[in-house]
Amino acid sequence: SVMVAQESRSVCQDVELVPYVNALRRAALLAPQLTGVPALSHGFLLKFLRARDFDVELALKLLLNYECWRVDSPDISSCLSPQSVLGLLREDYHAVLPQRDHSGSRVLVYRIGQWNPKDWSAIQVFRVSLMTSEVIAMETQTQRRGIKVIFDLQGWCLGHALQVTPSLARKISSVLADSFPLKVRGIHLLNVPLFFRPVFSMIRPFLPDKIRQRIHMHGADYTDSLADFFSAPVLPPEYGGEGPSIREACQDWTNQLLRSEGLLQRVARQSSESIKTRVSVCVSHL
Repeated sequence: SVMVAQESRSVCQDVELVPYVNALRRAALLAPQLTGVPALSHGFLLKFLRARDFDVELALKLLLNYECWRVDSPDISSCLSPQSVLGLLREDYHAVLPQRDHSGSRVLVYRIGQWNPKDWSAIQVFRVSLMTSEVIAMETQTQRRGIKVIFDLQGWCLGHALQVTPSLARKISSVLADSFPLKVRGIHLLNVPLFFRPVFSMIRPFLPDKIRQRIHMHGADYTDSLADFFSAPVLPPEYGGEGPSIREACQDWTNQLLRSEGLLQRVARQSSESIKTRVSVCVSHL
């Protein structure tokens, strides 16, 4: 009976959301920037509405930015195959931790030291982030509660810094700020080295104040300060927690990405179709 009640509540909530979805769809169909965009389904539009707390105007702006970003970044958005970066993933570079934090946010970890810039370009590395974002953006709770990201910068070197151009820095900041349907609730930087600061200074000016205020620098002695934001069961032991090891978490998420190959290929195809039917108008002025 509890499950029936929960399902009934879910159905009622879904019915209540229909007017918002219909309003966003009507606005999207009138936008010349979205000519040729094949996916305006209920679930697709809900991602943008939840990311902007059901403000239809802001959700439309986010949708326009998302489509424009994909069209302007075909080197990233049109190739979303986990197989193409499997070697990097198997270096335990990236994980989505199995347990959400106290607020229900997904917690992502990136271990820069596992990225060899001689083997993998910054574009390929960025694709990993985009693939993960597309997968978790399908989760209703993540749409509602957003994400928090831990960047472990131990091992960052000049070779990494040289790969991040001003153009790529703008693309990264756009995804963090206003071009992807996920709420970024926190960014935590660990082991920040000297070579990272010029890169951060390129990204920072493009970030809105609310995102800047959610950036936390933890340094090399980070276990106590991380514990102020994440409970022990959430974090791996390597970061002072009691959850599964970071290696296990990375392997589990790699497997999840591989299982999501079909979904990611559909997203990439939609991106390619948008690029083919692109119109000259974009939304850089929004």
